[in-house]
Amino acid sequence: MDITAIHQPVLLDDCVRLVTEAATAPGSVIVDCTLGLAGHSTAFLKAAPNARLIGIDRDEEALALATRRMQDEGLSDRFTPVHAAFDAFADVLADQGIDRVHAVFMDLGLSSLQIDETERGFSYSHDAPLDMRMDATQGMTAERVLAEYTMDHLRWIFREYGEERFAGPIAKAIVTDREREPLRTSAQLNALVDRVVPKVHRPAGNPAKRVFQALRIEVNGELDKLASTLPQAALHLAVGGRLVVESYHSLEDKTVKRFMSNGLKIDVPAGMPVIPDDAQPFFRDLTHGAIKADEQEIANNPRSASVRLRGVELTRELPERWASSFASGEHRFSYREPSKSQGRMRNGAGKGFGKARRGRR
Repeated sequence: MDITAIHQPVLLDDCVRLVTEAATAPGSVIVDCTLGLAGHSTAFLKAAPNARLIGIDRDEEALALATRRMQDEGLSDRFTPVHAAFDAFADVLADQGIDRVHAVFMDLGLSSLQIDETERGFSYSHDAPLDMRMDATQGMTAERVLAEYTMDHLRWIFREYGEERFAGPIAKAIVTDREREPLRTSAQLNALVDRVVPKVHRPAGNPAKRVFQALRIEVNGELDKLASTLPQAALHLAVGGRLVVESYHSLEDKTVKRFMSNGLKIDVPAGMPVIPDDAQPFFRDLTHGAIKADEQEIANNPRSASVRLRGVELTRELPERWASSFASGEHRFSYREPSKSQGRMRNGAGKGFGKARRGRR
């Protein structure tokens, strides 16, 4: 398998610049939380010859291929692969005996490998079993979600995670149809959504796109893990260290934006005549909003069309209030405003996104 042929890193030059400017000193540590096929990571190590990189991925096949790529590139002596979900960030660093890192990178969503391997059921474009697991060792699959969740629960994930206008009718049809025949393949789900969603109200593209997105997010706990990992990353950044994140749909980007914004603003009530030093911002905005792919990159790599790249730099030690808050999980950096997240009940979702483990601090 030619890895470079199936993996085109998105906004590679921007990512390399943002990450490696913080990893020039000997002994610098970069953490790639979403290693995939190591397209970004190999570029980081080539551009930062004094750095080592820890690559985290929950997909064992991707981890093996990335490790082989590092060997082929002659970079394996500065590379440590770790099989884990990225919300185990603090535990991974503790296991490596590392307290502070100089750059944390996240390239969210599906990897090229997961998209292109049709038998894994991520794509609505090919008939395959409804699996959708990024980590094949976990028990929950899309088929199980469709078979076991109540109608209200299904409606909730389609509306919240897929922003699907017809979440209710789709959920009702799934519950009705599964009494006669289990939904096991992407073709079955495609046909069901095609039957339910009125043609006059369909967005461009496949009408099942939002439903597949919602199922993938639910099966893999993507937003929960993202919102739990961001505080862990901040807790382990060295001063001058950077957090750089590529998002591909609005819910991811809102979560990242809300988290980063807390460190970019003055932390005092409005109207205070004097601003204490400890209330000053602790992040510096590196991207001034979000960087997007230009027309040329989109033409070369259509998967880059929806990307939003954001980056911040830690300018001083985290204020104790924020460090304690991040470590305890007190702040919940979901895509929802806090007032809208109360009362949601979904196996823990909607009630916050878990505690940010601080590890060995």
